[in-house]
Amino acid sequence: MSKKILVIGAGAIGSFYGGKLAQAGAEVSTISRSDFDVVKKNGIAVKSCLGDFHFFPKKVLRDVADYAEKPDFILVATKVLPEISVPDLIRPVLAPHSSIILLQNGIHIENEIAKSFPQQHLISALAFVCVSKIAAGKIYHQDYGRLILGDFPRGISAKSLELVELWKKSGLPVEVSENIQTERWKKLVWNAAFNPISVMFGGLDTKKILEQATAKNLVENVMQEICVLAEADGCKLPENIVERNIEMTQKMKPYKTSMLLDFEAGRKMEVEAILGNAIRFAKNKNIAVPHLARVYELLISC
Repeated sequence: MSKKILVIGAGAIGSFYGGKLAQAGAEVSTISRSDFDVVKKNGIAVKSCLGDFHFFPKKVLRDVADYAEKPDFILVATKVLPEISVPDLIRPVLAPHSSIILLQNGIHIENEIAKSFPQQHLISALAFVCVSKIAAGKIYHQDYGRLILGDFPRGISAKSLELVELWKKSGLPVEVSENIQTERWKKLVWNAAFNPISVMFGGLDTKKILEQATAKNLVENVMQEICVLAEADGCKLPENIVERNIEMTQKMKPYKTSMLLDFEAGRKMEVEAILGNAIRFAKNKNIAVPHLARVYELLISC
């Protein structure tokens, strides 16, 4: 029997990864508020470096409460913003057997869900991808696509492995981690640097950031501070992670970060999930993070 999956937050990330699950044979429905009419009529067109595809959700809904079934997986791919309460969003459709997948940016973002639903299976997932929504019902997947996921707070369950096999069946590279928090810190090394700096320096893509000495130096300093915080959180990162991130970014296609795309479109940015949570953790541990704090201050004033 096909797995029933409800995607909450069918933007670039939710549409792409939800569409790949549908390719693998899952029964995928979406909550598509702003794009409802277009997606209901035409589905979601994905232009992808891995091969273009068209995705017609099983159901296209305006509101979570309209989903009359009990999903096997609830894929949450919304922006992580203070005004969005994920527990309130998913409560109407949560069944005892439902697994919650948080496919979102940031650090320490799982705590609210774990506290609200302590008996629920919670999967934390990270996407390493260059993907954006270019119009209603149209997604552009430019580069990468790898996923890492694991149970929160630790481990890998049989149900998580089921999900892994679905995404692998669609052609995506997927890895599992026994300690997903370490992987979140690893990703934050890149996100906490490139995302805000792309905005602060007047709208630079990744290539231009690394071509500007001042911007590149700030990137490296922020990355080093994130490594210190990760270790304080019990997550030792590879010693060469900063150099490796710089090299990887130099090799990839020039890319406008998700935060820059949000800023240019006048949308709210994920400042607290990517920077604020890390800074609050630093304060709790009495760790000085001057570069990270300065970036945060400048960003919230934008």
